[in-house]
Amino acid sequence: MNTRPTTATGLAARRTALRMLDACLRTGQPLDQAASAMAKGLEPSDRALAIAIAQEVLRWLPDLDLLIDSQTRLPLAEDAKARMVLRMALAQMLRLGTPPHAAIATALPLLDKGPRRLVHGVLGSLWRLQPKLADAPSLTHPVADRWKAAWGADRVEAARVALAEPPPLDLTLADPAQTARWAQELEGTSLAPGHIRLPRGSAIEMLPGYAEGAWWVQDLAASLPARLLGQGNHRDALDLCAAPGGKAMQLASQGWHVTALDKSAKRMERFAANLERTGLQVKSDIGDVLTWQPEAQFDAVLLDAPCSATGTFRRHPDVLHRIGPKQVAELVELQAAMLDRAATMVKPGGRLVYATCSLEPEEGEAQADAFLARHGNYAKADIDTALLPEGIAPKDGTIRTLPGMLADRGGLDGFFIACFTRAQ
Repeated sequence: MNTRPTTATGLAARRTALRMLDACLRTGQPLDQAASAMAKGLEPSDRALAIAIAQEVLRWLPDLDLLIDSQTRLPLAEDAKARMVLRMALAQMLRLGTPPHAAIATALPLLDKGPRRLVHGVLGSLWRLQPKLADAPSLTHPVADRWKAAWGADRVEAARVALAEPPPLDLTLADPAQTARWAQELEGTSLAPGHIRLPRGSAIEMLPGYAEGAWWVQDLAASLPARLLGQGNHRDALDLCAAPGGKAMQLASQGWHVTALDKSAKRMERFAANLERTGLQVKSDIGDVLTWQPEAQFDAVLLDAPCSATGTFRRHPDVLHRIGPKQVAELVELQAAMLDRAATMVKPGGRLVYATCSLEPEEGEAQADAFLARHGNYAKADIDTALLPEGIAPKDGTIRTLPGMLADRGGLDGFFIACFTRAQ
């Protein structure tokens, strides 16, 4: 077996994956941010490989660690570089189809002057044993315990199954009336008017309708908050924390006069590109929800608030390792402040929609109840079930999507949505 590392192909991708994982697990940086900062200089194929390695390590981390610990006399430290290199090599061998000799050859140089003999020995022993991973990954114990207390053991098992693979690709159409046409042309399925679902792995820019702006990428659950507001009939809507703009574009396609606000100038540039591609009309502004002053109140305000994003664990498995009670508590405080501010921007008789892509009740159900306790002039609004995909039902003015819902049709991100109405 030749494992001389100095000329191993793809070493740059592995070094980048190692740095990305370190940023994610050691400092809590989202994997997307780490990839943007660290992989931008790579060739596209190397960039894709680095991200794939990092994602599979995060998706299967507890199970990879069990394999590693089965072959070491003394457990490696959780943050030891040798452990991370072993995780990466195993993820490639067991999940990405990398030949074992290539995984080993590109693992050893990552250690510099570290314990190469140990890593080589562990990988060699596991190679000979030919281990297999289970059909679905294990959740970390803190996440499993938290979600079991909130949603029950069945939902935890559903989350584990959902974690095994990235989700399908969902598209939102600029013209919902064209759903049948685009479902046929894209060879996809539709779970609601204006929605198309495709298998994962589709090359987005190459799909029919992309260049002319007929659709944009948006998880079906993420499309629900804007759907709840129905047809705008030229009324005024405000989308807070709007970038990259999926919900604002939805509202515009539903006939609302939309103002979109976000404090990130960089993310608003991406929003502007999406608007140019789709041809939809949205007035945009850069500002902080907590300090921005609107010229007038709105008929509808949508706040998709900053949150833990634990509901997106299928596509962002890093949230399972970065997010805990401390981070959730900090976000709950920010969400409450934003909700209070958003409430002042709604006209009497208007609607306020609050949403988070979180599976933490503190950011959802508890946040909505606390808001109503503070604001006697608001109440939960009735939700028109005709606006929702089949299989999703409102409960007392709210919608909760959970692991296992629509599983036979590709599943959903975890979301909480509350629809409030302001008294006249």
